Order: sequence, then C-alpha cells, then structure tokens
Amino acid sequence: MAIELLTPFTKVKLEEEVRDTNRKQIGILGGNFNPVHNAHLVVADQVRQQLCLDQVLLMPEFTPPHVDHKETIDEKHRLKMLELAIEGVEGLAIETIELERRGISYTYETMKLLTEKNPDVDYYFIIGADMVDYLRTWHRIDELIDMVQFVGVQRPKYKAGTSYPVIWVDVPMMDISSSMVRQFIANQKTPNFLLPKSVLNYIEEEGLYQ
Repeated sequence: MAIELLTPFTKVKLEEEVRDTNRKQIGILGGNFNPVHNAHLVVADQVRQQLCLDQVLLMPEFTPPHVDHKETIDEKHRLKMLELAIEGVEGLAIETIELERRGISYTYETMKLLTEKNPDVDYYFIIGADMVDYLRTWHRIDELIDMVQFVGVQRPKYKAGTSYPVIWVDVPMMDISSSMVRQFIANQKTPNFLLPKSVLNYIEEEGLYQ
C-alpha cells in the first residue's frame, strides 16, 4: 500500500477538515512597515482569503532583531500609515503588542504572549520566501513552530524551500519594498501606485523620508 506524503498543500486540506469551528483562525503579518505598501496589503489579503482565515493582523515591530540594524521612523507614523492603509478593508486589522512592549521584537516572545492571552486562537505567522531561508536562525525556532503555523509567500528573486513545516501560498508577485518607496521620495519622485493614496498623502503632509 502506497503511503501518501503530507505536502504543505494536503496539510492545509487536512487542517480544514479537522479545524475546530470554535477556534478563531488568525494570521499575523509582522514587519517594520516603513512605510506600509501595496505588496504588504496584497499578501495579507490573499493569505486571509486562500486559507479562509477569520482575520489577518498587521503587526508593526518596535525594534527588529536583525544584526544589521536599520534606522526607522517613529512608531506613531508607522502605526498611523497602517491605520490609513487598511481603513475600510474587510478582514484586516492591526496588532500593536510589539509597540506596546517596546524593546527588541522577538517573534517567539510575542507569540507566546498572544497565545497565552488568546487560548482560543490558532495563529498563522506569515513570512516571505526570503525570510524562510533564515528560519533556522530565529530565536527559539523549535518552540515557535509548535506554537504557530508558518505561512510562506513567494517573493521575486527568491526560491522557496525549507525543512520546516511551512504552508506555501501563491500570491501575485510584486517587487515592491519599503526601501524602494523611501528612495523614490528621497529622489523627489512620487511613488504612485506603490502604496495607498491615503498613505502617500500622509507622507507628504508630514514631510517623511525627505
């Protein structure tokens, strides 16, 4: 008798069949969001729809745990731009736990707090293919993979592949980055269609990234 391998796609199907309807299914998309742009929003919305999640929360970090420290603007601006970006969008909301905790934003510590606070929620942690390659270096990764279900999305120029349990979701591949948006503005070019108009208006009104 042949044994069927459990691929990420059959794993999704099996999870849907045994999913406890009394538990909420929530996606988490973390990031610096400096600024939030349309690729962020497409990923959040498509993962929500394709995995039939109740909601996807965009979670701005306070200080990213990267060795190569990156300068960022004040969190009040990043949070306001997120609020403007998802205004009126069904199924998307914001989780501010890392801004409230301050300090370095380790995913393990954040998700431990969230799972303890919300024991009736199954969390799906969304990451790009570029981050999948570095999962082995994440803080307490072996405990983290027992706590959340990782969801990977393809990114241009990155080939997906990992030994960790990751559900892969295909989304429209948009080669947009926050650094690209910032560079446009610094060069006095308008990044039309790269981010929501409301966010662009806020950037211009506040004189950000000049």
